[in-house]
Amino acid sequence: MNMNKLNQKAKRNIVRTFAALCVGMLSFGFTACDDDLDVTQAYPFTVETMPVPKELAQGETAEIRCELVREGEFDGAVYTIRYFQFDGEGTLKLDNGLVFLPNDRYLLENEKFRLYYTSECDESQSLTITVEDNFGNAFEWEVEFNNDSDADVAVSDTLNVSR
Repeated sequence: MNMNKLNQKAKRNIVRTFAALCVGMLSFGFTACDDDLDVTQAYPFTVETMPVPKELAQGETAEIRCELVREGEFDGAVYTIRYFQFDGEGTLKLDNGLVFLPNDRYLLENEKFRLYYTSECDESQSLTITVEDNFGNAFEWEVEFNNDSDADVAVSDTLNVSR
């Protein structure tokens, strides 16, 4: 009988250990499962530009070379561009020939693009250019051109843009 009690005791210990193991695995399984996928969609970005001339006379065009630099890429990210001119008068257009209207949004199709600003006045000009994504991130920069009205500008000194 002593042996029978030992076998029953051993069986109970095995059953208890197995039950504790099952409960532990279940609790681990429930805490490890998460229905929410952590998919990053909105990555910060900047726009890098090459230097632009500080002075721009009426009728001259300045080229602004730009590159969208993203910290990560999401396939569904869409970028738009717009501008606001708060001093002077001029025209801003994209390298594909699209002329921008102030504060209207336009789709940016390439990460590298060029903007062309043409002065339409003989005074200083300032504009803010904003690139935004469809997740609420935005990058904004200011471009300023002075007009040196004392300098004689020859026709050959103007930048002609043909696209």
